[in-house]
Amino acid sequence: MAVTALSGEIRNVDFADALGERYLSYALSTIMSRSLPDVRDGLKPVHRRILHAMQELRLDPASGYKKCARVVGDVIGRFHPHGEVAVYDALVRLAQDFSQRYPLVDGQGNFGNVDGDNAAAMRYTESRLSAVAQAMLDGIHADAVDFRPTYDGEDREPVVLPARFPNLLANGASGIAVGMATSIPPHNVGELCAALVYLIIPRALPASSMPTSPDLISRPVAFSSSRGRVFGLPTRPVAAAFACGPAGP
Repeated sequence: MAVTALSGEIRNVDFADALGERYLSYALSTIMSRSLPDVRDGLKPVHRRILHAMQELRLDPASGYKKCARVVGDVIGRFHPHGEVAVYDALVRLAQDFSQRYPLVDGQGNFGNVDGDNAAAMRYTESRLSAVAQAMLDGIHADAVDFRPTYDGEDREPVVLPARFPNLLANGASGIAVGMATSIPPHNVGELCAALVYLIIPRALPASSMPTSPDLISRPVAFSSSRGRVFGLPTRPVAAAFACGPAGP
C-alpha cells in the first residue's frame, strides 16, 4: 500500500501495520479523551470542561443562574468542539440527583426525572456550580494542577481538577472505551472518609450508596470480585411511588 508522507515521499508499508497503527491511535484517543474518567478527579473530559467553563463564567454557588445555552456555547466554542446535544446531555446528567449521588451542577428548571422523561431545551433551563463542584475546583488558579492549550491553541484548560472531593468513588462512573470499560458504583462520602482512617488496615470500603437510596442485596460477591450485578430493592412501595406522579415527591 502506498502512503504519501508530509514531505511528498511515497513509502510502501504493510497494510496490516498501517491499520494497526491508526486503530491504536483511535483507541488511545477514545480511552484517554472521551469514554473513561480520570482516576484523579473522576471526570471525563467533557464533564471537566463543563465545570471549568462554568467557573470561568463565575457561576459559583453564591451567584445567580445562567441559561444552560450560554454554558453549552462557551464549552463548545472554547474547550470541547463537539455537538451541542452531547454537551447539554452531559450537563443535564451532572444536575440530576437520581444520576449523581452528589450533583456537581445546581440546575433550575426541568432537568428530567427518574422515569426517563427528557430535560427541557437548553434555552429554558438554567444552571450554576454546586458546592461539591466548588470543592472540586478550589485551588485551580494556585498552580495546583497543570494546564494545556485548548484544541485551537487560543486558550488553556486544566489537565485535571484539584478535586478536594473524592468524586470517583462518591459519584461513581461508567464508560465503554476500546478494549476496556469501567463501572464504579457511587458511595456515601461520609463512609469514604471513615474508610480513609482505616486505610492502613486491610478492610473493604463501605458498600455502594445509590442516588435513589434503594436497599442493596447480594452485594458481597459483586464487591469482593469486581464482577457480577448489584440488585436494589425500593425503600418505599411501588404503588406509593406511582401515586406521586412521574416526577416523584
